[in-house]
Amino acid sequence: MAEQDKLHAMRHSLAHIMATAITTLWPEAKLGVGPVVENGFYYDVDIPNVTISEDDFKKIELAMKQVINKKQPFEQSSKPIDEAITWAKAANQPYKEELLNDLKRAGTTVAKDLSPEEMGTFAGEDSKSDTVGFYTNGDFTDLCRGPHVEDTGKVGAFKLMRVAGAYWRGNEKNPQMQRVYGVAFETKEQLNEHLHMLEEAKKRDHRKIGKEMDLFVFSDLVGQGLPLWTPRGTILRTEIDRFVQELRSEYGYQPVEIPHITKKDLYETSGHWDKFGDELFQIKTREGHEFVMKPMNCPHHTQIYTSQPRSYRDLPVRYSNTTMVYRDEQSGELGGLSRVRSITQDDAHVFCRSSQIKQEALKIWAIVERFYGVFGMEVRAELSFMDPDEPEKYLGEPQLWEDAQNTLKELVIEKTGEETTIGVGEAAFYGPKIDFMAKDALGREHQVATIQLDFNQPERFDLTCTNEEGNPERIIMIHAAIAGSLERFLSVLIEHTAGKFPIWLSPEQVRIITVNQEEMIVRMADDIRQLAENSGLRVHVDNTHESVGKKIRASEVAKVPYTLVIGEKELSDGVLSPRLRKDISVIDAQSELHYEQFVNTVLNETKSRVNKSSL
Repeated sequence: MAEQDKLHAMRHSLAHIMATAITTLWPEAKLGVGPVVENGFYYDVDIPNVTISEDDFKKIELAMKQVINKKQPFEQSSKPIDEAITWAKAANQPYKEELLNDLKRAGTTVAKDLSPEEMGTFAGEDSKSDTVGFYTNGDFTDLCRGPHVEDTGKVGAFKLMRVAGAYWRGNEKNPQMQRVYGVAFETKEQLNEHLHMLEEAKKRDHRKIGKEMDLFVFSDLVGQGLPLWTPRGTILRTEIDRFVQELRSEYGYQPVEIPHITKKDLYETSGHWDKFGDELFQIKTREGHEFVMKPMNCPHHTQIYTSQPRSYRDLPVRYSNTTMVYRDEQSGELGGLSRVRSITQDDAHVFCRSSQIKQEALKIWAIVERFYGVFGMEVRAELSFMDPDEPEKYLGEPQLWEDAQNTLKELVIEKTGEETTIGVGEAAFYGPKIDFMAKDALGREHQVATIQLDFNQPERFDLTCTNEEGNPERIIMIHAAIAGSLERFLSVLIEHTAGKFPIWLSPEQVRIITVNQEEMIVRMADDIRQLAENSGLRVHVDNTHESVGKKIRASEVAKVPYTLVIGEKELSDGVLSPRLRKDISVIDAQSELHYEQFVNTVLNETKSRVNKSSL
């Protein structure tokens, strides 16, 4: 058994062991599903008149360890579907009974609401089979197709982490269950390492750091999922976007601008209305016209392209546009900057011929690598393809999809020299895509940039160019996002750096501290500030009546890269000994520099965007 498969079997077995423990402690418990998830497992349970809390974790873990110590074999069996339904009724397990009835009627338990990963227990059973799978350990039996370890004693190390509410089958009209999560690894050492990483992640939580560093706020009067950016946070957004646009300008992207609302007709034509109509903020004018807040920018950009005749000589045409879009996300899904209702996209669209797809995609890939490389984030590519078993989810002819998917697959192999993961069913409804995964300082991966092919909007909006023979030729549209959502990217970056931003990006690059309010010392501090600001640096002077130690501490909390203390010594010889943030290694901590040398050194580093800090 491969190492990853072995770990998956351990985690799956632990989900069953946890269900065994819960039904031992609360025999009236009704069970939902218990799949493996990233780093662990969960089980959905419904216990009448009982609310599980973290205070209950110790007794659940103790009951689980008792099952583990018994080394109960996991025994596989099967039952005819009707007999399985009878079993569920007799066991008073209504959620299992519902799943079995779906399986009998439709041949699957997945089609209604959940993915196979979420179903976990017996999703994906052969619709032509008249039987379903079961696994038994001790007195506990559950619907399941496996896999499991040989016995309950071979499940590695685990810990229960949290409990949350979850609607049955993801539908808010259904009962709310209690979802108990656990993490699990092969060894105690690996588990402890993961738990340490989680503690570090808490310290780096972007919501906590964002508040401490005064980067963004949320207001109940404005609404959930609608962040307000302070002057410091706005610097981050502006600098990130400026960097993206500088990289794009090297490849001929032209900035465009579009309105934030549109007639619904635009999205009806593009196909977005049928797919995402429920997620749109809708507006009705006083004259009765229907408009929506734009949830994406691509249909607007098609109208700029099609506003004049295009020759094959004009292609590729590249538009870039950093602008906000709006999506009616459900309140329970919102969280900090990671999931918001107002999303700032560094969006770009390339209109090109089929023969130009590879070269344009490789240019975008080059931008992605340069951008994330500056932050010391390793990126890798994954492919997202359509699900051939659910063609109704996608627009376009099957042959178009096959051709586009083959093009992207060839491109990844050409770029990396090897094949990559293919996420079947992960494509956008209008075309396949390359998703870039970035690894942060804690080893966590985040989906960030994308390259998406789109042959449906060119078809729907009749986007063409005149070819060499003078005939109209259908073009291809490429969607390209580098940071993607600025909000989500900044949530990742804040946690990746723990707020210790590279010098070029830091909202405050230099802080000047005066040891007292003596006129000459204050004047020298102001002269340095003026020189630095005139050079383009972001500087703050702390001339308060607090002690020097307290001022230095405040600068450290604000994670300012460079701190200058101005006193009698600096006043007499004009030489500075900069205090460096611990991760900065550009200037030797023992260096003594004239303030003009200091400003020039920091300025050169800022302009180069070289990340010389140690995260």
